[in-house]
Amino acid sequence: MAALAAAVASVDVDGIARCSAVRDLLPALDMAVSFARYWQEPDEDDLALHSALLARVLRPVADAVAAAPAADWWSDPLDRADQWHVRWRPDDETALRPADGDAPRLLAQWRQRADEAEARATRDTPADPTAPYSGSWWSTPALSGLTATTRSVPDGSRAPLGLLVLEDFLGESTAEVGQVVVSPAARVYEVDGPGDWLELARRYPSDVTASRRHDWYRTTGWTGRWVLPDWAAVAADWDGVHVSVATYLATAGRLLPLAPEGGAAATLLAGWGPDETWWLTDAATSAGSATRWTSLRDEPLSWTPVPSAASPD
Repeated sequence: MAALAAAVASVDVDGIARCSAVRDLLPALDMAVSFARYWQEPDEDDLALHSALLARVLRPVADAVAAAPAADWWSDPLDRADQWHVRWRPDDETALRPADGDAPRLLAQWRQRADEAEARATRDTPADPTAPYSGSWWSTPALSGLTATTRSVPDGSRAPLGLLVLEDFLGESTAEVGQVVVSPAARVYEVDGPGDWLELARRYPSDVTASRRHDWYRTTGWTGRWVLPDWAAVAADWDGVHVSVATYLATAGRLLPLAPEGGAAATLLAGWGPDETWWLTDAATSAGSATRWTSLRDEPLSWTPVPSAASPD
């Protein structure tokens, strides 16, 4: 541990604080995101990074990253004029939808399936959180058909952040990217830190203990109740929910107790990408046809658009 701390202490902190090239910080962001695992115990790297000694040594490095011009946009709210959706497979359930009022139906179906999954987990899985079971580990309305978007990286490439940096990447080398139009009247809840996520869980609580207890115990050690925002209830007040890059880094995977208001319950941000917005209504719609992008699998962040003449009809 001392050798690791000494290596970190040798980092050029002043150089990091002066960094102005957006792409220079993306490999580190990509590594942080790709190591997010909410279904298993912390590994030795996770445990080392949680040590008080290393935290003290890393603080100046983290402060330098936060101060760098290249990270200025990490704390930005939703960029309404620059939103992009990534479709990884032709059968991807998060395909862009026309403005046909479909979101309420999709959200209602998701809510019903979530309730059924919770009831099934209550009935069929042990109440002991240490039991060797796994199931749903995400906090998003995943597998609902609803749209999720990110902004493009502000380096002139027009590459969406959600294409370059994502959790649980399965190794795809092609994707379709489409621009999304956000309604000027869209009501967007900004998660600007752990407290804002806690407020969502307190204001719109949905008990997900049975379906999350085993996976989230392994990653946090929490044995009490689990609560997530009820996205169907959130949709009554908000069209979308946005998590900035900085908020993701400060919140994802972190045990957040709801006490005293929530009693012996906690919540977790899991499976929600940096700068990602989940749209709960039809306030975000497709701007037109999508563009195919390709990547060299052995070169991280190597995504490039396929020229339109080569794109499929």
